[in-house]
Amino acid sequence: MQLVNRTKLLLILLICTFGANAQIHRVYTGNGQQSNELTIYDSGYVDIVPQFPGGERALMKFINETRVYPAEAYNNRIQGRVVCSFVVYPDGSINGISVMKGVEETLDREAVRIISEMPRWIAGCIGNEAVPVSCVLAIPFRL
Repeated sequence: MQLVNRTKLLLILLICTFGANAQIHRVYTGNGQQSNELTIYDSGYVDIVPQFPGGERALMKFINETRVYPAEAYNNRIQGRVVCSFVVYPDGSINGISVMKGVEETLDREAVRIISEMPRWIAGCIGNEAVPVSCVLAIPFRL
């Protein structure tokens, strides 16, 4: 029963974060001589949001199987939710992982590690075109 409630809570958080502020971010990359512009869309702006392969249930399973509670945080009874942002690119790869709201350094690093080990996602789309989309995900740590 508790797992069902946690799953529902995570699903609600994901829906809320995916629907937050529709915006476009322009990122400039290059070596200073030549720059390329990359448009990264907020999830509220796209027709189809990026999705973990297998959906929400598969995402929860991946997080639960991959998460390793850092010993230092465990011994100090530290828990909480690390909120991270990242970009899902048109090929489904994940990049630009950052901690938006951390809990404690070791938990923050573990959340980033979990996201960095995720398989390729199903890309977000505008019309029929896959586009880079900024996503937000909360990784829970409970004792």
